[in-house]
Amino acid sequence: MQLPRWWEPGDPCAWTGQGRGTRRMSPATTGTFLLTVYTIFSKVHSDRNVYPSAGVLFVHVLEREYFKGEFPPYPKPGEISNDPITFNTNLMGYPDRPGWLRYIQRTPYSDGVLYGSPTAENVGKPTIIEITAYNRRTFETARHNLIINIMSAEDFPLPYQAEFFIKNMNVEEMLASEVLGDFLGAVKNVWQPERLNAINITSALDRGGRVPLPINDMKEGVYVMVGADVPFSSCLREVENPQNQLRCSQEMEPVITCDKKFRTQFYIDWCKISLVDKTKQVSTYQEVIRGEGILPDGGEYKPPSDSLKSRDYYTDFLITLAVPSAVALVLFLILAYIMCCRREGVEKRNMQTPDIQLVHHSAIQKSTKELRDMSKNREIAWPLSTLPVFHPVTGELIRPLHADSYESTNMPLMQTQQ
Repeated sequence: MQLPRWWEPGDPCAWTGQGRGTRRMSPATTGTFLLTVYTIFSKVHSDRNVYPSAGVLFVHVLEREYFKGEFPPYPKPGEISNDPITFNTNLMGYPDRPGWLRYIQRTPYSDGVLYGSPTAENVGKPTIIEITAYNRRTFETARHNLIINIMSAEDFPLPYQAEFFIKNMNVEEMLASEVLGDFLGAVKNVWQPERLNAINITSALDRGGRVPLPINDMKEGVYVMVGADVPFSSCLREVENPQNQLRCSQEMEPVITCDKKFRTQFYIDWCKISLVDKTKQVSTYQEVIRGEGILPDGGEYKPPSDSLKSRDYYTDFLITLAVPSAVALVLFLILAYIMCCRREGVEKRNMQTPDIQLVHHSAIQKSTKELRDMSKNREIAWPLSTLPVFHPVTGELIRPLHADSYESTNMPLMQTQQ
């Protein structure tokens, strides 16, 4: 970023931090008038003291050329060193900067810029900003301190404030003194105030905007807030017309008569302009309407007294434990009577069961017992149940035939039963 070139050499307030500079503009562009801008521009120095005003734009340039002297010239004699240098800024004793102060540096080969609008809460409190420069070629560092002494402004805040959105500018381009001065001159021609101040500058990315595509040198956009001491002009009020509001809702450009005074250098999105009138004090108090969800006022809370009456818990004990226990006992007795006292018995069951079914059941039990015995000793003889010598009805065993007197191949599987 280039240093301000429009400060007059004889102006004692140009670089002393008093916040007042003058710029005389040529009659061919904006007419002959004296523009007073409450904006701080200061060069970088070691342990430099600056005195910005509360609520007025503050800009501090971190020049790479100045910090180059802090690093030894390692290149060969005769060569010009263009080392990449980046800056880190933080409040002394803290990892980040104050909330009102921002910092931007696009590339390591461009200057860094501290900018923001101080708040009235920090008036009279020195703010020490630690500036650390990093040489990305030699990995050396240099640290300087910037002491910001915020002063109160008697003529601030200005009652009428307007915020413009400039689409064809980046924040570091808008912070340049020449560009900012040209914009304030154009606003003064349209507004015609006695006093005009730059209050704040904000990048569109800080407002939720998207990073533009890297084609056709597209810009991210910047919001510029200015303040004046006279009401808004009719040109600025044109954006509030119903016709222009309808065009904005349809994403069309509104018709503004004074737009041509900005188009030579600045492309303003008039649909995003914000006009704030501080003279109209809006009451923030809202009367509470009692309704659903709001309890009535019960008065002052009165805690219970220390002398509490004793309470008899015997009835609660009977209801809680005794009654459920009695019901459970009755149910247990009924279930025990059904399961134990209502059994028919084995004898009655056998009397009602046919004999053939009992015989089959007995044969199955015997066969199961023999198989279990065989599993214990596999060397025993063939089980009797596998020999064709038992009566299928009575289950009586018949003496088996000897294998010596009959050939096993001619032995029938089942003897003819008498």
